[in-house]
Amino acid sequence: MTINNKKFVYDFSEGDKEKKNLLGGKGANLAEMTKLGLNIPPGFTITTEACLLYFGNPEKIMGQLKPNVMEYLEALEENTGKKFGDNKNPLLVSVRSGAPMSMPGMDIHAIRRYS
Repeated sequence: MTINNKKFVYDFSEGDKEKKNLLGGKGANLAEMTKLGLNIPPGFTITTEACLLYFGNPEKIMGQLKPNVMEYLEALEENTGKKFGDNKNPLLVSVRSGAPMSMPGMDIHAIRRYS
């Protein structure tokens, strides 16, 4: 998905190890493992650029990212047959920081925003 013509959310299948600066170390590695066909859960990565923009204007970037994240989350629900927040068949997600440098608090903020 794009915001102001910039793509800030990448499915694991869209990335690779060459995009480490954009996807962070964990995001690039998960994308690379997906490309190799390893059995890892499906997912997506919010770019490091979006995380850096968050520091300048958290409300604006989170407001713009939420529809994109929700679209990718809905795709995960469809692909897995599970539902985020459902008590009987929950879609479990992992939110992790993978930026080239540590970004304390970003994971918790994202979890609070989308739960």
